[in-house]
Amino acid sequence: MVCLDVEAVYKSYYLDVYRYVRSLAAPPDTAEEITQETFLKAMKAIRTFDGRKDIRAWLFVIARNLYFNYCKRQKIYADLNLDAEKHCADVRFEPAETLIDRERVAYIRRYMDGMDEPYRKVFRLRVFGELPFEKIGELFGKSPGWARVTYYRAKKKIAAYMEVVENGEL
Repeated sequence: MVCLDVEAVYKSYYLDVYRYVRSLAAPPDTAEEITQETFLKAMKAIRTFDGRKDIRAWLFVIARNLYFNYCKRQKIYADLNLDAEKHCADVRFEPAETLIDRERVAYIRRYMDGMDEPYRKVFRLRVFGELPFEKIGELFGKSPGWARVTYYRAKKKIAAYMEVVENGEL
């Protein structure tokens, strides 16, 4: 058993957990709720955390499970394309560059929703969760090299897709 300062853990990892939940396509309000619930659940189960693994990875697993439970309660499935309009903020007049960037992000998110596993999960953990390859490999029971290769393959697939989109071939 490891003795942890719950407040320090909360302050250190709150934003990481929130970003991870948002990367799963959760709207901001839902991500906030799930993040709060993650820390409540973690506090209740802190005695089960033995300290051999990264606490952030442990929190991500709790958050992911809570998100999937939320999806089941809402009768939606996390692996299906979610209606983007439900999850996007109200768009107001903005400079053209910002709108173009948002459009690119929407294309990338849609493509990622259809990506095969483990590419999608590894990419999200690396980009949105900001986890190092060692921790990603650990989550999958694989090596850091496997996580690195999987991430770069996912990145390459996304880049190829975006090239097609930007050339108007889609």
